[in-house]
Amino acid sequence: MKFNFKIQQYQTDAVDAVIKVFNGQGFHDKISYIRDKGKVKKEYGIDGEVISLGNQISFQTVGTQLEYDDIDELSDTGYKNELVELSDEQLLNNIQALQRQNNIKLSNSLVKDMGRCSLDIEMETGTGKTYVYLKTILELNKNYGWSKFIIVVPSIAIREGVKKSLEITAEHFFNQYGKNINFFVYNSKELNKIDDYSSSPDIQVMVINTQAFNTIKEGAKNEAARIIFSERDDFHSRRPIDVISANRPIIIRDEPQKQEGKGTKEGLKQFKPLFVLNYSATHAEKHNLVYVMDSIEAYNEKLVKQIEVRGLSVSGHGGTGEYLYLSDIKLSPNKPPVAKLEIEVNQKSNIVKKLINVSINDDLYELSHELDEYKGYVVEDIRPLESVIVFTNGIKLHINEAQGDVEELDRRRVQIRETLIAHLKKEKRNFRKGIKTLSLFFLDKVANYRQYDDNGDELLGEYGRIFEEEYENIFGSERDLFDDKYQAYIDGIDVKATHKGYFSIDKKGHSIDSKVKRGEEYADDESAYDLIMKDKERLLSFEEPVRFIFSHSALREGWDNPNVFQICMLKHDSNAITNKRQEVGRGLRLCVNSEGTRLD
Repeated sequence: MKFNFKIQQYQTDAVDAVIKVFNGQGFHDKISYIRDKGKVKKEYGIDGEVISLGNQISFQTVGTQLEYDDIDELSDTGYKNELVELSDEQLLNNIQALQRQNNIKLSNSLVKDMGRCSLDIEMETGTGKTYVYLKTILELNKNYGWSKFIIVVPSIAIREGVKKSLEITAEHFFNQYGKNINFFVYNSKELNKIDDYSSSPDIQVMVINTQAFNTIKEGAKNEAARIIFSERDDFHSRRPIDVISANRPIIIRDEPQKQEGKGTKEGLKQFKPLFVLNYSATHAEKHNLVYVMDSIEAYNEKLVKQIEVRGLSVSGHGGTGEYLYLSDIKLSPNKPPVAKLEIEVNQKSNIVKKLINVSINDDLYELSHELDEYKGYVVEDIRPLESVIVFTNGIKLHINEAQGDVEELDRRRVQIRETLIAHLKKEKRNFRKGIKTLSLFFLDKVANYRQYDDNGDELLGEYGRIFEEEYENIFGSERDLFDDKYQAYIDGIDVKATHKGYFSIDKKGHSIDSKVKRGEEYADDESAYDLIMKDKERLLSFEEPVRFIFSHSALREGWDNPNVFQICMLKHDSNAITNKRQEVGRGLRLCVNSEGTRLD
């Protein structure tokens, strides 16, 4: 699949807002400077012969001495961004003019916490902020000649999303600008790429995790942070941070609300940024705001999906024993309405919860195989317009309402089932239009979905087992509603192949100690990691069986897939509005079809 992009006015407006901040700045291209090439360690033998260069020793001898020689073989020309020529007053005037134009509260002063200014661009999740700041890079280069950029991200999920966006938009942007965005992901084991970044006169972008520089304290446990701030023999006795900062890069912060720690801020300053651009839907710290596309405007302009919430409520007092859950009411043109009701059923050796169809005059005592708690529960009426079922004992139950001894696992089973039902309904419609349908589950604990035995072999957790049970029940019982092509599609998918998870756990299943390995995320399954985090095109293909994705928190910010239509929260709710917005935002993007075309 190849994604097709089109120019949208609101995204162009967001780009123009940043460009207009620097009205009056001249165009300066290919600003050169004398680049620090560093030194290389050489070892000399007694007779003056060089026996070692760097860390590659050819042989050992007695009486060697060490010297550091300048490197001759590397070019000493580097290319950096020209400084901002405008005065603080001019910058503030430009910002205030934009704020008046965009109906934004005026800034009283210029925010200069890092570089000449810090600008906020607020864009609702799903409206394409990554696309916007990539286009902004090209426009800044076109208008002012700036060519060195750093995209700072707080997590692996966002890093992989940015990397993917750079790859899939390359042809689209080249057709517009006739230029490529040359990029690399910072890796402390590949420091030579920093020299390429510095020596090139073309547009250069470095993508870096905050974990690579979020502490500069001596003895810090963060190995990557020590590397970027220390002189390295394998980097010609230079500090990587000095080589990077000499370019006076423009920093783009993706999800800055996740980059507000003291260590991260101190590390950011070491890059000596020309200025900083902050892109988020949920800014925590406020700077000079120049563009806003909030949730209300995004919805009104039909730039995101509409949200429908399905909740589970419990009536009566827990522990009464008569467990009831009304899942749905089905209508038929020639038959009376039928209610899908979950009750407990006596099955000789044990009592299990079972989903059944009931009609008027059905007796739950009989249907439960004579469980005493259901005596008196005879269906008196089923009212589709009110979404309610009424029993002869006066009890009423609404759709998505449960009664009786409702345990935590019962709630989760209901949530999983309702998500599968919603998925099925959406998928049947989408399939005819060539749209792959995905659902996303957020978990409270990874172990509830996946566990490991003593040998390290993978086992399904409680929610994983429930998912497979409910999937087999729902997708097996609704066959009369499927057309032939959709039926063939469903039959070709094994339940065990249609769900995968990506979590911050290691391959043995042990949770990472966040104090020791903060920010590091390990894929428990490399194929799942590649599919979910890297290969968006394959995940959106009907040939790929995965349709259900389980995550803990790794897929909150930054991971976006346009074809997520259901999100299920298998965890206790919190009052953190930002977290809620970020989680719901994973499904807001408008979907694409099998040809990669976005469906407005």
